[in-house]
Amino acid sequence: MKAIVYDEPGRFSLAEIPTPVPGPREVLIRVIVAGVCGTDLHLHDGEFGPTYPLIPGHEIVGEVVERGAEVAGLEPGDRVTFDNTAACGHCDECRRARPAFCRYLLAQGVNAPGGFAEYVIASADRCFVVNDLDPEVAVFAEPAACVVHGLDVLALTPGADVLLFGAGPTGLLLAQLLRASGAGSVTVAAPTRAKLEFAAAHGADRTVQVERGTDATADLLALSGGVGFDVVIDATGAIPVLQHAIELTRTGGTIFVYGMTGENAELPILPYEVFRRELTIKGSFAQQFSFDRSLAALRSGRIDTEGMITHTFDLEHYAEALAAVADSGCIKAVIRP
Repeated sequence: MKAIVYDEPGRFSLAEIPTPVPGPREVLIRVIVAGVCGTDLHLHDGEFGPTYPLIPGHEIVGEVVERGAEVAGLEPGDRVTFDNTAACGHCDECRRARPAFCRYLLAQGVNAPGGFAEYVIASADRCFVVNDLDPEVAVFAEPAACVVHGLDVLALTPGADVLLFGAGPTGLLLAQLLRASGAGSVTVAAPTRAKLEFAAAHGADRTVQVERGTDATADLLALSGGVGFDVVIDATGAIPVLQHAIELTRTGGTIFVYGMTGENAELPILPYEVFRRELTIKGSFAQQFSFDRSLAALRSGRIDTEGMITHTFDLEHYAEALAAVADSGCIKAVIRP
């Protein structure tokens, strides 16, 4: 089969490798569509803990073509998506119900073969049948699961006034679920007008175009009546955005670090402000116990992804797919092997 294979950071090839054979409790999946996200850019640069050789790709929808002898409940021809992570269940973090921090975590597309290939293996017990969903809807299950987990961590207070930086796929999913989760208002700030228009049509009460490299803190603060927002969320991973989060947060409010920064990026903060104004800083990593709820949101229409996929590539044009993700004109890029 054909697959994108990295042998070191920044260096990959389109390789012909053996098609994997499923074990007793696994299924072989023909990849229909796989999403490309910002994490893949970090992996390209050697961040986020990749293991080589690496086949990336962790947002996957495909068709079961072969199943192991002990697999029940899945049939050849079923369309599935799957949780790309598997925890050991026995380490100290697993025993504290934090499987994303498992000491022995297997993460397909990071330290195990992922979906930028013609075929991929998955454990049957991590698969979800999505015969009723279009593949280009089901491919949002993994990023939506991350958003659902993020909202679990955030524990949003009903009626909260939220400022959300970022209108990429994550920001657009967050805006929709924040509104559905009881936010009093959702303001989305981002540099790209087309993405803001999409946000306005999908959950945002207000949008603000903020040019990169400019400081819009005063204007955004004015929108809150000068008191700040109950919740300020960064879905960009950009330090120039995060560095203004504290001053935009209302006393007693929460700064929510959702976007993925570079591993070695540093954020200067004023601890006295956190102390004096009783601020809370939270982070959210990946997804835990939320895949089924993300699919429920996709099925119910709470999350509407129509029009979010703006760029489609084949494996031969993987480099262009990475470039598209880094381009502000792209909302969501996918690969169809």
